[in-house]
Amino acid sequence: MSIQKTTDRKNLDQRLPQMPWFVQQFIDYKRPDLSPSTLLEYIRDYESFFGWLRGEGLSVAASNAEITLLDLETLHMDSIVGYRLHLTTRAESANTRVTVSRKLSALRSLFHYLSQIAEDENFYPLLKRNIMAKVEIKRIHKPKDTAAKLKGKILEDEELLEFVGYIYEGYGKDVEANKQAYYSFQLNRERDACIASLILNSGLRVSEVVNLNVDDLDVNNKLLYVFRKGHNDETFKTPVYFREQAKDDLSLYLSLRQSRYKTPKREKALFITLPNGSTEGKRMTKRAIQEMIIKYAKRFGKPYLTVHKLRHSFATDYYLQNDIYRTKEQLGHASTETTEIYAHLTDKTMSEAIERRLESEPST
Repeated sequence: MSIQKTTDRKNLDQRLPQMPWFVQQFIDYKRPDLSPSTLLEYIRDYESFFGWLRGEGLSVAASNAEITLLDLETLHMDSIVGYRLHLTTRAESANTRVTVSRKLSALRSLFHYLSQIAEDENFYPLLKRNIMAKVEIKRIHKPKDTAAKLKGKILEDEELLEFVGYIYEGYGKDVEANKQAYYSFQLNRERDACIASLILNSGLRVSEVVNLNVDDLDVNNKLLYVFRKGHNDETFKTPVYFREQAKDDLSLYLSLRQSRYKTPKREKALFITLPNGSTEGKRMTKRAIQEMIIKYAKRFGKPYLTVHKLRHSFATDYYLQNDIYRTKEQLGHASTETTEIYAHLTDKTMSEAIERRLESEPST
């Protein structure tokens, strides 16, 4: 099991007893199908909703665990509208449309289970009236819209190689006057360039990169073995190919991994960090990799570039040479619907490439 899943499962098990009994029953029903990370998000969404119910006086429960089925059964549509407004307009932290849609979907899943699947001892549904069945949740992101938002915010064509090259050399020239930044660059440039190169040549998610162990890497065959998002078999690692460009970067980093980062033999993580004052290295965190890519991207002149947009950059480039099904498999998408984003992106990329070629050709 991945490190993140282990952490989320522990957190889930700690928070679940604070939920009503019927939510605990629902989570147990969903455990075989959903990851601990997804179930933990459900719990957070229910904590938000139940807290709001109590705050609005729609339940007399003294705690979330005391919320009753009757509290849910007697909700009016006005209450759901009020909760949606609360999510979108609350002063301290308004949610995006995507987040609101996800929170309402979590409620729909719970209400559907209670009204259509779960039964009491007399074989009647636990919930006699399902107010959430009346709530329409519109699809927020269509592939074409997502592609439009990504345009100009990912790396294209030669930029994929240029960005890795910038991490190796260009960034150091830009910060050499800053002794602390330059020292950090000298220490980490091979590792940082390797991470960027690996994502740009495999399309791995940042969580998959974080969870990689040295034993998961087969450099000669250009293969990685990763726990893929959404895969329910927690003992199975999916083989994922990386392109030739990443091979030398990985070999160079591996030659430095143990000595430069004082990595103890017991540490299996592929990517290591050596915190200030520490005597031995440890696994890099997801946040550290995210912040590292943002740091280089800003200096590179791509302030909108993030670690996840490196994945989008790979996918767009990969799709130009492959069909949608191979791209789906490489990225680990559950559906080709998600992969359609790159069909829309590459249409634009190809049309613009043709335009540039025509402009550069001499007129006859």
